Amino acid sequence: MLRPLALCLLLVCAASLTSSAVVTENGLPILWLQSSGQLTDLPIQDGVLTPDPWQYLQRMSLYRLIVAATDPFMGSMGTNATDSPIWGLPLQLGWMQTSGRLVDPTGATTCGMQTGDPMCISTQSWWACVNYFLSVLPFLSAVQQGFMGEAVLVKMKVPAGGEDYCTTYADCLALYPEQMASWDAFYQSNYSSPEVAFANSWLDSAQYVAATHFQSNIERTLMFMTPLPSRVLKKGDRAPYIADLSKEENHTLSTFSWMKSINSLLGGTLTRLWRRAMCSASTRERGRALMEQLLLEQGFAATTFLSIIAKMSSSC
Repeated sequence: MLRPLALCLLLVCAASLTSSAVVTENGLPILWLQSSGQLTDLPIQDGVLTPDPWQYLQRMSLYRLIVAATDPFMGSMGTNATDSPIWGLPLQLGWMQTSGRLVDPTGATTCGMQTGDPMCISTQSWWACVNYFLSVLPFLSAVQQGFMGEAVLVKMKVPAGGEDYCTTYADCLALYPEQMASWDAFYQSNYSSPEVAFANSWLDSAQYVAATHFQSNIERTLMFMTPLPSRVLKKGDRAPYIADLSKEENHTLSTFSWMKSINSLLGGTLTRLWRRAMCSASTRERGRALMEQLLLEQGFAATTFLSIIAKMSSSC
């Protein structure tokens, strides 16, 4: 569970301070208080919990239960109720919902649309698939490890079009690597090339953030996450010239694209230098500050970023 959990938590650093996307509701993830706060509130059949992870409130309920179950063990993260790094997960789900990324990208159904069923999560959504493995898998693991109580049995509901998804702890343990590979090839094909490029650069950014040991509590997550693009990118979108996106959203997209392109041109040298530079607590602290400058300050020069990385890596 830790690798996908860490990946999702760490990706939230790639944005800027000015708010664009709707990420919270009264300081909490979208519709958090409408989700289930008790395990007994979930659907049950023949003694087996059968939550529907393709229904927004029930998927959010998985996060709410994980947060509640793990909070007693999160004291080292801080004394506030929002200090747990797990908060990064429901915040991302809320952003995907409000930005239209849980809607069927093929247009074949009205799943997720305000004019259809806004609480529906499409099995055709690439983003919903990423989040499935970062919501269902952590929940099943928490149940298996006893965080939800003794002898709790869970089997996820399977919707039409979702028959290939793992639904139990045993299934996910056995099928996860294969499912991820086949899922990448199938679902990305339904999006425009700008959206696919953004998705790839969004994933790539985790390597930089992970090396700094970024703590994604709710306050820090919100600060870095709000200007992620507020809609799905379409053909012809080219940052920083996308008219209906904010200056901050355009900057985020441009920065992601630049980092991905430079690293590819250098054959992965940029990420190797970065990981090498993050060799101590002091350099990781400096690395977090450097990432903030690059992502949050539009006037910060990319060449300065590169030269600082080179100097930092040689000092380790």
